[in-house]
Amino acid sequence: MISNLEGVDRVDWSSMGHAYGPAVEVPLWLEQMASPDSDVRERAFSSFYGAAHHQGDVYSCTAASLPFLFALADDPQAPDRGAVIGLLLSIGRAALDCDPDGVYYSPSGHASTPHADVVPRMREHAVDFIRYAADPDPLVRQAAVPALGLFVDDADQVFALLRERLAAEGGIVERFLVIEAAATLAQRLPAALGPVTTWLALLAADASLEADMRLAALVHQAACTPEAIDAGLVPTATDLLRQLTPEPARHSEAEVAQLADYGQCTCGDVPAGPAPAPDQGVPPQIAAIFADLDRHGRLHASTTELLTTLHRVLDARISERTGLLTAQLRSPDRAIRYDAIAMAKALIASWRGDHSGLVRLLAGCLLPHDPYTAAEAAQTLGQLPTDLAEPGREALAALVENHRATHGPAVWASPHGLLRRAHQEAVTALARLGDERALPGLLTALDTDTDAWRAIQASGYLPQAAGELLPRLARRLAGADFSQAWSWSEACALVAALHGLGDPAAVPALTAAVTAAVQEEQWPGAAAALHALARFGTGAATALDTVRPLADAKDVDLRLAATEALWALERDPATAVPRLIALLDTHQQRDAADVLGRIGAPAAAALPHLRQILQAGYEWTRVHAATAICDIGGPAEAPVVLPTLLEAWEKNDSTAHHVLACLQRMGRVAAPALPLIRAELALARRGGGPFTSIEDDEALQHAARAVIEQLT
Repeated sequence: MISNLEGVDRVDWSSMGHAYGPAVEVPLWLEQMASPDSDVRERAFSSFYGAAHHQGDVYSCTAASLPFLFALADDPQAPDRGAVIGLLLSIGRAALDCDPDGVYYSPSGHASTPHADVVPRMREHAVDFIRYAADPDPLVRQAAVPALGLFVDDADQVFALLRERLAAEGGIVERFLVIEAAATLAQRLPAALGPVTTWLALLAADASLEADMRLAALVHQAACTPEAIDAGLVPTATDLLRQLTPEPARHSEAEVAQLADYGQCTCGDVPAGPAPAPDQGVPPQIAAIFADLDRHGRLHASTTELLTTLHRVLDARISERTGLLTAQLRSPDRAIRYDAIAMAKALIASWRGDHSGLVRLLAGCLLPHDPYTAAEAAQTLGQLPTDLAEPGREALAALVENHRATHGPAVWASPHGLLRRAHQEAVTALARLGDERALPGLLTALDTDTDAWRAIQASGYLPQAAGELLPRLARRLAGADFSQAWSWSEACALVAALHGLGDPAAVPALTAAVTAAVQEEQWPGAAAALHALARFGTGAATALDTVRPLADAKDVDLRLAATEALWALERDPATAVPRLIALLDTHQQRDAADVLGRIGAPAAAALPHLRQILQAGYEWTRVHAATAICDIGGPAEAPVVLPTLLEAWEKNDSTAHHVLACLQRMGRVAAPALPLIRAELALARRGGGPFTSIEDDEALQHAARAVIEQLT
């Protein structure tokens, strides 16, 4: 602890709160930020970000920490001053972005708006930020320069300071930050807009400057004046991209070691020692997710943030953005190509249209000599719907075959981590396309138990290979541990894979899985296996003795799954309908309504209950009830059903796909919905709500076109 933090113990931290409760630990974290032990400091910053600044939130304790953070930033003996100023900047930015009506409640119930106090305090320290921006430590300067654009209100003074800083800085990171800060200033203070944009235009046109500096000026000029963007912006940007000297890609130490071992290292010094082993007891899927997050949070090229900004500024100009991505994905700079993969996926995920050209460019990144980039491209192709990923099929197959020919048939289990990931991502992406050329890799995984979880997740996409896959999956399911948390267990993935294969030979294994899950009181697992059995209809009748008692289970989710399976297996409405009507009074009322709709006219006894649910306040509940009424009562119910569906769609576009499916079944009586359907298809941005996947939106468009064709 340093003397500058005197007074931290006089703050009533216990009266404040953070993301996880009272803020009593905050003073300790502040003190530990000044520790001479780097591990202690790292934990302190991590704890503060994770609780007192959780996901960018600003709490009362966050605001109360500001004087002590500034004290640390002012002390030349304090370590990690750049990290402290970076934390201050993060808090200030979050406060600027806060909902002005947002209210925080302390543990005692006291209401406050702490973010409202933060920005004025930041502006009070304008002189300090100016001083930090000229500090001898480049990490301090990097953290401080953005604050000049955000919190200093004298436009002329700041603009002059930024021009001085650009001339004084030799590092590309610092110079990029200066240009960005100038653009931030121009967008915040009208008095700075004209001078800054004129300066940026001069920098962008200055042929004596490096291409990356000119690109930064060009991008931020466009961000300041998006209304002035013309047809020359993207060609100029792509020309500057071509002039850039390829730079080494940035990898973690473990990846550098793997690249060197694989003979592909172009990344500088190779660290000694093996790659760290994964944590014991952590499900491999979870470990893979965190590894993906680490990769996706890493910038491999210094221009990546600039190009991300340019894509944001271009927004709905899809042809221009596609042209820019074409240049990025064809760049001789491997780092630029790699980072462009995520940008291409973001464009495809947000905007409708013909993206086959981008998909072919992604497929062009599947190069055997660059497994790091190939793995990312293959993963992205595997996350696209089948129709969109189709142009990449042959490139995926070629990479898989090259790996097998070069490294042997057991390449799935290669000791080279980057090669193994590239091969596995290509195999699983190929499997998701239903391509049987993925089968040898999947069988290797299942037979050697090497990363078998990846193969299990992909197996359900190859029903034509059920003869090879099903016995292996069934054997694994018979030995699965049903006591584990279901969502991340192997049993969960195995049940899903057998469901996907759709082969009735899976019925005995799924029936046994139901019994095993019930014995462990693993209700989600039992429900999943019951859903899988229901797919086989009367072909799974041998499971009835196992299913029937569960239709009266206490657990509501299990009872619903068993009742659905009971209907599918024996087709007796007298048994299923009363149970489903009872389930309409539970939290599973929507799914129960769906099953009643599938039963159709024999479920007429449920109509009074479903009509009552139409009065519910939540549009999703009304949609499920309305579709069930339509499927049970037929066209005669259209006067009630159609207005309910259209009102719900207009209120919550997440319901669109469900509504369209019902409209398709309604036939000609759905004609009044045509204007809304055509308006949906006219949208360039993907619809269906903020949590809708690419696949969901593609299916939505397909359903909309089918309804229009049916009605016209």
